[in-house]
Amino acid sequence: MNAMFSVTVLIGGTFVFAAAALLELAKRGLVLAGLALAAVVGLVTGLVWRVLVWVARTGGLRMLRRRILTAPVFSLFSKVLPPISDTERVALDAGGVWWEGELFSGRPDWSKLHAMAPPVLTPEEKAFLDGPCDELCHRLDEWKITHAWADLPPEIWDFLRHKGFFAMIIPKRYGGLEFSNFAHSQVLLKIASRSPTAASIVSVPNSLGPAELLMHYGTDEQRDYYLPRLADGREVPCFALTSPSAGSDATSIRDTGVVCKGTWQGKEVVGIRLNWDKRYITLAPIATLLGLAFKLYDPEHLIGDRDEYGITCALIPTYLPGITIGRRHFPLNVPFQNGPTQGKDVFVPVDHIIGGAKMAGHGWRMLVENLSVGRSISLPTNATGCSKLALYATGAYARLRKQFRVPIAAFEGVQEVLARMGANVYVMDATRRMTLASLDAGEQPAVASAIVKFHLTDMGRDVANDAMDIHGGKGIMLGEGNYLASAWRSVPIAITVEGANIMTRCLMIFGQGAIRAHPYILKEMEAAQDSDRPRGLKAFDRVFFKHIGFLLANAARAALAAASGGRSVRSVPGDSVLVERYRQLSRYSAAFALVSDAAMLSLGGSLKRRERISGRLGDILSDLYMGSAVLKRFAEDGEPEADRMVVEYALDDLVYRMESRFSEVLDNLPNRVLASVLSLLVLPFGRRARQPSDTRTVAVAGLFSATSEVRKRLCDDIFTHDEKHVVGWLGEALELAEWAEPLEKRIAHAQREGTLELEPGADESATVEAALAAGLVSESEAGRLKRFYALVARIVAVDDFDSPELGAQPLERNENDRAEAWREAERAEQFPRAGKVASSAD
Repeated sequence: MNAMFSVTVLIGGTFVFAAAALLELAKRGLVLAGLALAAVVGLVTGLVWRVLVWVARTGGLRMLRRRILTAPVFSLFSKVLPPISDTERVALDAGGVWWEGELFSGRPDWSKLHAMAPPVLTPEEKAFLDGPCDELCHRLDEWKITHAWADLPPEIWDFLRHKGFFAMIIPKRYGGLEFSNFAHSQVLLKIASRSPTAASIVSVPNSLGPAELLMHYGTDEQRDYYLPRLADGREVPCFALTSPSAGSDATSIRDTGVVCKGTWQGKEVVGIRLNWDKRYITLAPIATLLGLAFKLYDPEHLIGDRDEYGITCALIPTYLPGITIGRRHFPLNVPFQNGPTQGKDVFVPVDHIIGGAKMAGHGWRMLVENLSVGRSISLPTNATGCSKLALYATGAYARLRKQFRVPIAAFEGVQEVLARMGANVYVMDATRRMTLASLDAGEQPAVASAIVKFHLTDMGRDVANDAMDIHGGKGIMLGEGNYLASAWRSVPIAITVEGANIMTRCLMIFGQGAIRAHPYILKEMEAAQDSDRPRGLKAFDRVFFKHIGFLLANAARAALAAASGGRSVRSVPGDSVLVERYRQLSRYSAAFALVSDAAMLSLGGSLKRRERISGRLGDILSDLYMGSAVLKRFAEDGEPEADRMVVEYALDDLVYRMESRFSEVLDNLPNRVLASVLSLLVLPFGRRARQPSDTRTVAVAGLFSATSEVRKRLCDDIFTHDEKHVVGWLGEALELAEWAEPLEKRIAHAQREGTLELEPGADESATVEAALAAGLVSESEAGRLKRFYALVARIVAVDDFDSPELGAQPLERNENDRAEAWREAERAEQFPRAGKVASSAD
């Protein structure tokens, strides 16, 4: 009976499974047929459209086309288009378009990406990293900086000044180092892996600040005077932009400067009377030279014929009367010099404007054209440096720390987290290096700078959290032996400054990117806002039909690529072992171009307010950019087989996120018919991407808990060789752990067999002595084992303190308190304890 039942169930189950499989095949066949039909229709439509456009360009048909087709579209476009303010226009004009433009095209030219040379260091730059930079890292003690001094000690400040750490971007003719962007980043990376506090301090003079603005816009007199003083440390600079009422929206600052006459060094001159209230200004408490952003007014027309000039940047010596400076903020116990500054009726000559009076009102352009340095270098680099240290330490710690007599690196839960950390750090470093290469090649990628600022600082937060999770108690107990806490605390600071990450994601990456990087949108917007309507219509007509052809071509391209799983893509590096990954990213580039266009055309100006949709589209663009960086880094390294597992893991994760974002965008487009059509073209089989498999996760985690090539390649440029610090012991301990593994197995086997007997509670040292006596290990092996166990004990140890060391006062209880406590304890013993049930014997 049971056998008959089982056979029946088996046969029935087989029929059900076969029916389901046939239905799935039929469904796929219909989808493929639909896609093929859509692709053919798209190609034919595109061809017909091109013919019609060509015909319409001839003779009088062009005028008829404008009247019948273009004019109504032009009127509608002009109505739904949101107005572009002067500040937005300046931001759109700032910087350039690089690889993000290729991704917006729907058919990225991979040869263009690989033609850009990888970043390299000159011998002079390498000598600085191996010399002064290493010496600085040896001298830094983050625990004392944070908990004893609340600052860098004076000798470190002197070292930074005299060795040129504040002058990396200043040309040699002014006494600076004139490093490449890559070398600048490598210096910050190494310092950040040792001391986030010191990295923050070194970042400011080399990013958005007086030196950079002077080099780009200053007068010859200003450069000749200030740059040598900044280079040798006589001047300590800061740049004051953020006000209490204006954070990420810098254009809303209320700080003012009024052009007037006043006395300067005993003479009457035309100058500016300034009033400001700034906060969050790094180096402000100790600055001698203040770069100041304010709104300039000229009611008496002393420098021109305008009443108001707008945002202006000037250089203000901090010794002037009326300036309040010196108080400090305390950002999350990371004590880099940061604080407020105020100015009341401070007078300076008008030639203190950076670039002189002719640059009055050009401050916003100065800022947005140079924000890419802070966004592309300082913050992403510091986040990457801290993340590399976290990965380096966590991989070793997971191999050294044992629970239940096995390394925690053997637990699948730990492996999942460690693999994620490794992939994130690979993506961060690849993206950093690719962006730096573009900067050193002369590009000014405004959109890419927003991508790296947001995603690398955000991924830095993920890496820091993962490292803390694996370290457990080791990570949360402060002291000299804690190498994670300072970086973990600094993460929200990087996420907050130079444009909060929420704003960067929702407004800048796609909002700015769609207009800057799209081949036609900006031209259409400029035509629609042309005050000369006939001229605007003519310009719009030329661009609009190209845009429609572009849209149709991407629809066909996306449909074919989706139907073929990317196999229809041909313009990829055919000699790469990851050629299918190039095709995969090209497929999603076409899908992104199509969905972006559809979203912009269907939502019009309201897309600017739909930050969740624009944020998701920005995520797709960012993942495409970072995926491209991963492939470029892998190719530059010679496609080493040792790295391939990590690269594939990272790409699996990026593609999975992209498909999720595509699905979320299409689920939330208001026009449901359009969303359904796009879903059929972009995701015809639904979301097919999968997160990295368990097998790959285990393999990737193993690469970072061992002395592997990829671990060395990723972490070789951070500071780890300090024999006096816990981090300096990790590398040796990890190598010894791999060496000791067969010996530990031999000793454990002897214990199980009973040939090695140990006293109860015997520690590692006693175990080694017993193994030596039993002939299981040699004298040299016993010595190395003892060294290994001593290192592990020091590494897993945490600090403890007497109360006075923590600044706490010990609590003393008087005799009455003690007597009362004893009476309470005695009374408690007279009654059954909670949960105790009295028996009949009681």
